[in-house]
This record gives sequence, C-alpha cells and structure tokens, in this order.
Amino acid sequence: MNSYDTLIIGTGCAALKCADELRHMGRKSLAILTDDERAGTSRNAGSDKQTYYKLTLSGFDGDSVGEMARTLFSGGCVDGTHALCEAALSAPCFLRLCELGVPFPTNRYGEYIGYKTDHDPRRRATSAGPLTSKMMAEALDKSVRAAGVPILNHRLAVSIATQNRRANGVVCLNTETGAFELYAANHIVWATGGPAAAYLNVSYPLAQSGMTGALLEAGAAAVNLTEWQYGLASIAPRWNVSGTYMQALPAFISTDRNGGNAREFLDGCFAAPGEALTAVFLKGYQWPFDARKAKAGSSRIDLLVQNEIARGRRVFLDFRVNPFGDRFALSALEDEAKDYLLRAGATQDTPFARLLHMNAPAVDFYRSHGVDLAHDRLEIAVCAQHMNGGIAVDEWWQSGLSGLYVIGEAAGTHGVYRPGGSALNAGQAGAARAARAISRAPEQAPAPLDEADALNAVRRVAAACRGNTSNLDALNTENAARMSACAGAVRRPEAIRTLLEDTTSLLQHFEDAARYHDERELGTLFRLRDALITRRAMLTAMLDYAAHGGGNRGSAIYEPEPRNAADLTGQVQEVCLTENSVVCRWRAVKPIPVEDDFFENVWREYRQGKW
Repeated sequence: MNSYDTLIIGTGCAALKCADELRHMGRKSLAILTDDERAGTSRNAGSDKQTYYKLTLSGFDGDSVGEMARTLFSGGCVDGTHALCEAALSAPCFLRLCELGVPFPTNRYGEYIGYKTDHDPRRRATSAGPLTSKMMAEALDKSVRAAGVPILNHRLAVSIATQNRRANGVVCLNTETGAFELYAANHIVWATGGPAAAYLNVSYPLAQSGMTGALLEAGAAAVNLTEWQYGLASIAPRWNVSGTYMQALPAFISTDRNGGNAREFLDGCFAAPGEALTAVFLKGYQWPFDARKAKAGSSRIDLLVQNEIARGRRVFLDFRVNPFGDRFALSALEDEAKDYLLRAGATQDTPFARLLHMNAPAVDFYRSHGVDLAHDRLEIAVCAQHMNGGIAVDEWWQSGLSGLYVIGEAAGTHGVYRPGGSALNAGQAGAARAARAISRAPEQAPAPLDEADALNAVRRVAAACRGNTSNLDALNTENAARMSACAGAVRRPEAIRTLLEDTTSLLQHFEDAARYHDERELGTLFRLRDALITRRAMLTAMLDYAAHGGGNRGSAIYEPEPRNAADLTGQVQEVCLTENSVVCRWRAVKPIPVEDDFFENVWREYRQGKW
C-alpha cells in the first residue's frame, strides 16, 4: 500500500493547478495519479479559438468581482458561493498562467484584451488560440515537474475507499500490469474531467472517461446532472466546429450511409437563403445548442443536423463550395453577419478561402489530423461537449465526503447557461480553493487501510467478468447510442424511462452480462461499469426534472414540452445513490454572499488562518 498526505487524480488543467498551488504552499507529501498523462480533455480538446473567461483586464468599461459573480449566477441553478469564488480568483489564476508562459494576447500597452462570448455582457473572454487548454496544461505540467511532484502514470482510479463518510484512499488499476493498487491519503482531489463516456456522439477525446460513477458509488452527491452542453462537432477528429468554422459559411451536406445521394438539406428549411446563411453565421458564436434559439434562431441548425442523422443519414460540412449554389450572396446576410465579414475582409469566393483568411490555424489543425478542408468534406454531428452539472461541492470544492475534493468539469458548479470559456476559469479557481483548504490541515501520514477489504469488490468484478470472448465495446456502444438518441439535446421521457430500466437491469446483472477476454481490457471493463452508473443517475435526474414540470432549457429540449413549463432555475436538483436506488431532491440556490468586508476585521481573520 502506498501512502501520501494528498492525492490528486488526473493530469488536466485543474489537477495540475492544484498540485502547483500545493507545492508553492510548501506541501511535500503529494502525488498525482493518472491513467494517461497525455490524454484527457485539457490536452486534446479545443475549437477554432478556444476561450478562457476572466475578469475584464483592459479598456475603460467598468467591471468588478461582484459583477462577474452576478453574470455567473444569472445562468441559473448556480450557487452564489461558487460564482463569487470563481469571480474573485479569476484574475489571480489568469495572471499565474501568464506568469507560467501561456501566450494570452496583450495590446501594445500590455492590457490583456478581451471579447464577448456566449452569455457574457462584458469583454471578459480571451484566447491563446485553438489549443488554449493544451498550452495551459503544458505550462502547469512544466511547473509541477520542476517542483518535483511525482506523477504516477497508468493508474486508472476505479473506486474510493471510505469510512464514516470520509474518503481515505483510492483503488487504482495499473493498466500496465493489470494489478489493483491501493493508495491511502488524508486528502483526495478528484480532477478526472466530465463523464465523456455517457454518450456515443461526443467531442471529448477518445481517452477521456471521467469516472463520475466512482464518486457516486462512494456516496458523493451530484447536482444538475440534467445540464449538459451540446453542439456541432466533427467526428474524426473530435473537434468543435464553432467560431470561424461557421462564420466562413460552409455548405451543409447529407448523404446516405455509404456517402451517396448527397443533398444540401438546409435548402428549403428557411424562408430565404439569406436567413439560412445568417443562422449558420450566428452559430459561430452561439455555438452551444440553446433551447431558446431552437425554433427561430441559430440553434435550428443543430436540430436540422440531428434530424438528418435520425433518418440514418450522415452530415458533412463542405468548405469547397458555397451554400445554395448560384443563389449564394454575401449581400443576402443580415447586417450583423454581413458587417462582420466585410470588416474582417472575409469576402473571398469560397468558404475555405474565407476560413483561411480569418483563421489559418483552424485550417492547420485539421491538416495536422489528416483532413484537408480544401479537398475533403468534414463529417459532423450534434455532440456532448461539456457537463455543466457534476458532483456537489461546498465553497472549498469539498464534496459531501470529508477529505474528498472535486474540481474541474467533474464538479457541479457551472449551472444552466454559462459564459463560453468559464469552465477553464472554474477549474483554476476550484483548484486554488481546494489547495487552500488542504493547506490549513497539518501535513501527516494517513492512517493505514485494510488492503484486502478495499480491493475485494473490484477483484470480485474482475474475476466474475472474465470469459472466453469480449462484449464490452458492443454493450457500451448500444447503451451510449441510445443515450445520444433520446437523452441528449432532444429528450423524450418515455424513451428515457425505457433506457433507464434497461440500464438499471444491466448494472444489476453486470457480472453476468459483461465479458472480457484479455487482461488489457480491464480498464475498458471498469470504464463501462462507471459509465452505466453515471447514465443511470443522469436518466433518473432527467425523469425527475420532467416530473417537476421542467421544460426546454439550456442545451436540451423535452418532447413533448409541458404546456406550462415550470421555471426551476432558482432550484438545484441533487442526486445521490442509495444501496438500491437513485434518489433526487431539490433545494434553493445559495445566494451570492454579501458580507461586511471591513479591512481590519478580515485582515485579522486572515492572519488567524481562517481564510
């Protein structure tokens, strides 16, 4: 058995930020566990101009921590404590990244310039390019390694050891040896990202799984599991086609499963070509599917794509030709879109030429992955991109299990409508808060654990599922495909109820149903089981939301929608697992704290180590 005062699970931006903070606070007994140090969303996801959301640090328009907190809080189903913490730590966390060398742009006077993003009234957004989060992860990784923090690779965290509602260890599968290992710790920081395996159509990288089910199974509650973000993304490679990919105005083409019978399916779905072109353009910076824009706005594009795929067709973006043939004209665009393209000088003859002019790195990205947009169509789908719910945490990002902190996308702090790029800020702020909380406790060796007791459950699953053949991929694909079909951007409660029954049955009979043949498939086995636990909780939450009169909101529409849909944005739905069921309950959101910040009093409390 291995022992550390603090264990951090994951090697994304949030995990590395927490390790960086703890090391600078003088903590020595810490280690990072990861199943693949180069995998995960931080290093392998992005968009045409990946956004980082922060406090305004340029210009003459006023901004404040309180105003930013109100913006985050206004998204709905967000606790004000989290909104305030994320706003308060925004500037320090951002400037630390700049200090580490992340190339966020400044103007000639050194101001960190910004632009508006989704649900953002200020120009708080910035970007280091298509690979902003990768640059962040690499800069933080360099700092952590230089500080001597051990990173133990090929360790897939599969369960959490607990005692009396306290997390005191992590069970890992060594994916190189096939052995199970137990790590004891006083503090566990879970930073494994969102549950990417929940759906089939996702923009998450292939190696991302999240392992949210392990947290639920250990007894941690979740919040807002109904709230996801979906949007248009390419299938291979998995990449969001937001921003300039849409503003370049590509043609939307669908084909049969074999690539034949091609047709431009947006034609005829709008009153005029100019209306369709404007909707495509707006999709660029209104990228996430938004239920409010589904009937008459830009999100109609997502629904049309979804409908084509539901018919058994494949959907492509074609940058080689203009939409609508001879009827294409930039002059037909509405003023907002037309003026943008004119100002950007993007009046070239083809979508590819316009994209190359506006954002050459966006073209280079696909070329680096074997797709030449000058010659190839790009297959797309409506994909799950980010979970806005997650594990319930307090203002220090500690879960309901003492000693277990959850940060990054795994933490449920994002609400319904979040500004684009706010997830990167939330991950950094949550990591800093968790590190501060951990640093207040004395650093010491953890109590020893009963190794046999901690490992028995996972060893039993591994032994029971060993067989002569493997069916893991088939089981997962079928279940995940049904999730995408009925519980994604379009949700059908009756189909969800049937899927929930089937998912629950599969979990109950998992050791009889799931089979692997090769020891190298053990990781796949436990990822499948974890995904099923997560899906069961999500499906239960969706049905409970519908039962409370919830209607279309965020990135999901419900069919049929209640005639008088209830406004539940001031409520938080909590979900927890019991021995035999999934239980949902509702509570009011916590307001943004308003305190008397008289300097002398706060300074004294700070010196006393309270904050």
